[in-house]
Amino acid sequence: MKKRRQTVYLEWGRRVLAAEAEAVRAAGEGLGSGFEESAHAVAGCRGRVVVAGLGKSGHVGRKIAATLNSLGIPAVFLHAAEALHGDAGVVARGDVLVAVSHSGGSRELAALIEVVRGECAAVIAITANPASALGRAADHVIDTRVKREADHLDLAPTASSTAALAVGDALAVAAARARGFSARDFARLHPGGALGKKASRRKD
Repeated sequence: MKKRRQTVYLEWGRRVLAAEAEAVRAAGEGLGSGFEESAHAVAGCRGRVVVAGLGKSGHVGRKIAATLNSLGIPAVFLHAAEALHGDAGVVARGDVLVAVSHSGGSRELAALIEVVRGECAAVIAITANPASALGRAADHVIDTRVKREADHLDLAPTASSTAALAVGDALAVAAARARGFSARDFARLHPGGALGKKASRRKD
């Protein structure tokens, strides 16, 4: 049987993965006091963590909220546009708002912060532009800027969205560790799946 010749698709795919891996590495090296302050705020949240975003950042926000819930930190995703038409009512006193926006220029997120500022214990921005309106409005900022996107046009949210997602995971895990979240806790929250069974066999 003839060995199939490597195609250009493999080269393109590997370039994308290399660019995204570099974006995550750079995001890790760039973590600083903004991340520390954000993790401390999430770990100490007495209400829920409300993660807000639009577009691709909204999809990233949904995953961050899901990860927080999985690690025992109550969270909910809030679509920034819907929030301005009544859904902002989900935000209660003591909640922490995590706003995700690559550009930091979302008018909807800026308006949302104005609406809920009095309720929130802290406002965290995950953005590639700390100097943006969102960055200036937040109490704590996590910088997720990347050199370029992973697509051939340097336009599609690829490396930037991957970096934001990875930072969200880091935020959730750091806060869960600070709260002392254990394998037993994980098993309690995942009773119906293979992960819960795996966790229940752990002794820590």
